[in-house]
Amino acid sequence: QVQLVESGGGLVQPGGSLTLSCAASGGIFSIYAMNWYRQAPGAQRELVAGITSGHNTNYADSVKGRFTISRDNAKNRVYLQMNSLKPEDTAVYYCNAVWVHKNYWGQGTQVTVSS
Repeated sequence: QVQLVESGGGLVQPGGSLTLSCAASGGIFSIYAMNWYRQAPGAQRELVAGITSGHNTNYADSVKGRFTISRDNAKNRVYLQMNSLKPEDTAVYYCNAVWVHKNYWGQGTQVTVSS
């Protein structure tokens, strides 16, 4: 069983930056593909960025060039660096770990982009 705990959310002005962190425990972190999802009020949960065990990355078109996902296997952490934030980035951001048929979620961290 893998436990995921997100941190780093908060209130930021448009154009600002935040870095989200997800701490994993209870499993062999390095074998998991790690993802960041988000869910805005009234919307479906959507994939924001992902990083494989081999450090290959993918991004939603809406965040390409602004967000960067990375992982530190030594620290069992995955990060999401978010730059040039927009009001439409406002959502609860969730960390997700996937390996074969195993799929784990954190409880989420709120990101609000507003002036």
